[in-house]
Amino acid sequence: MVKPFNSKTAPPALGPYSHGSIHQGVLYLSGQLGIDPQTGQLAPGGVAAEATQALKNLTNILEEVGADFTQVIQTRLYLLDLADFAVVNSIYAQILGNAKPARTTVQVAGLPLGGLVEIEMTVQLQNYS
Repeated sequence: MVKPFNSKTAPPALGPYSHGSIHQGVLYLSGQLGIDPQTGQLAPGGVAAEATQALKNLTNILEEVGADFTQVIQTRLYLLDLADFAVVNSIYAQILGNAKPARTTVQVAGLPLGGLVEIEMTVQLQNYS
């Protein structure tokens, strides 16, 4: 059985979907844009600010379910411009630390709200029901 998951700490979903779905101890997270949950707007300052905020949102979600980046199985990064790869990669490496999940990065034609980066994750849960 699939159980929808909605975070209390992340910005609300922009459409008719949940923050994630839990199935057999795995949390499949929807993509997170660099939306500041306090303002509901994209973090000002370009791709670095948006990537940092998206990863903060994901950190908050993981903490909410008692997980951390070491439990991330796979990450998918969507960039509006692959020229931003090095900047986003540096921030990603700094925030994830020693966690090195499988990862895909692709350039996309557009993102909601005019975002520059969106990040989604698949997470192995240990103590969540």
